Amino acid sequence: MFEIIKDQVQNIKKIVVVTGAGISQESGIPTFRGKDGLWRNHDAMKLATIDAFYDNPELVWTWYNERRANIFAAKPNPGHKAIAELEKYAQVSVLTQNIDGLHQKAGSTEVLELHGSIIKIKCSVCDYKEEITSEFSEIPPICKCGNILRPDVVWFGESLPQDVWQKAMILANQCDLMIIVGTSLVVSPANTLPIYAKQSHTTLIEINPEITEMSSEMDLVVRDTGANSLPELVSLFKQN
Repeated sequence: MFEIIKDQVQNIKKIVVVTGAGISQESGIPTFRGKDGLWRNHDAMKLATIDAFYDNPELVWTWYNERRANIFAAKPNPGHKAIAELEKYAQVSVLTQNIDGLHQKAGSTEVLELHGSIIKIKCSVCDYKEEITSEFSEIPPICKCGNILRPDVVWFGESLPQDVWQKAMILANQCDLMIIVGTSLVVSPANTLPIYAKQSHTTLIEINPEITEMSSEMDLVVRDTGANSLPELVSLFKQN
């Protein structure tokens, strides 16, 4: 399956893994765009924009609380675990669009959460931020400054945290191998990360059961899930 890099393995020192909702789907977390996606029964524009939040913060918070309960019950699958295991053989950086924390649960040590984290909150006005440790007694929760708290995630129309994005671009430019797993590559600016890597003549591997926007640009396309295929990639490193 990964024969294209068999002769390169010993020279691969820096790996960047770009992940999307597809890798977590096998852990029981629905994707947004698949046939059973999260948006199927909801209007995304009523749930994931700052305007929607101010229009109906109780609805948005209720939905995120339900998502959080689902995520907390989920466990890393063999795809997450394989990515963590790759750290035995190279420097591995995970650039994820997911907000579920499963890469960290699997043992990955360098995870850049491009779209934030569902277990973190921040004030909609002041600089207050923290992790959620328990359920809120009131919805929506209120900050000490008197304004509404919100999930610390990136909503449609919002910019990515600039410090995280700058580091992600640097890592994409400097890696020897980029593996893109379970992302449709339609969400900007995360979908530009393979372009940065390609400009540096990095080997690009896409793992996705479906064709994506950039499949034709890849050096290798694996039409399978991360849970099925990534353990085989780890085996290739073990052999060298």
